[in-house]
Amino acid sequence: MNRYTRRTLALEAGLILAAAVFMVPFVVLISVALRDTNAPIGFLGFTWPLNFGNLAIAWTESAMGASLINSAVITITSVVLIILLSSMAAYTITRRTARWSRGVFYLFLAGFLFPGQLAMVPLYLSFAQAGLVGSPIPVILINVAGFLPFAIFLYSAFLRDLPKDYEEAAALDGARPSRAFAVIVFPLLRPVTGTIAILCALSVWNDFFTPLLYLSGGSSATAPLSVFKFVGLYGAQWHLVFSALIISVLPILAAYFIMQRFIIRGFASGLKG
Repeated sequence: MNRYTRRTLALEAGLILAAAVFMVPFVVLISVALRDTNAPIGFLGFTWPLNFGNLAIAWTESAMGASLINSAVITITSVVLIILLSSMAAYTITRRTARWSRGVFYLFLAGFLFPGQLAMVPLYLSFAQAGLVGSPIPVILINVAGFLPFAIFLYSAFLRDLPKDYEEAAALDGARPSRAFAVIVFPLLRPVTGTIAILCALSVWNDFFTPLLYLSGGSSATAPLSVFKFVGLYGAQWHLVFSALIISVLPILAAYFIMQRFIIRGFASGLKG
């Protein structure tokens, strides 16, 4: 058995201290969100009693219910398309021995080099001419295009370490490559799929700039836009901003805790090569 040494004690103390430091923003978030403006501020910025009415006001005045639904639709649709397109592209690139496959892989990786802001104006003009401004379609398409290089890179790294034995056995039984991918290969990609899903979902859910361009002022506003409703030209209602922020992060935070084990497993098995 491993003994509890001074080194172990120091390591645990360091981790507890680091956890306490990282918890400070959450404490500030909760203290401001539940603050009663008429009560004196006490320990760690809390006011007593806590004003949970701020959450109800933020929910009602920001139309957060509809915004959460819009965010969920955009996030789920974007993540599903990212996973489907990137997994199929990575499978074709890694399993093909043709000369063009490596060139296509590097072409996708070139997407890391160009910031999306370069195409902001032409994209907006194109979507405006198509009458799609105010619709979630431009936001979904931009998210999918932006995350494809990242997802293809992770899938390709995982597939290069994945043996081809099962696929070759399926080919001998007469299975087409598409069926072998859907039935055999894709289920084996579960660890890296979970990693891509949660990382992309976090970014898409918290994205503010793209929905601000295409959905601002419309009925398809996302959760970050609803939080922004409490920020005015000359000031902000910070207790309502933080209350709306708590409500907006709860769904994606729950999804993260449910799927966090896939992140560790995906990086451990998918990026070792």
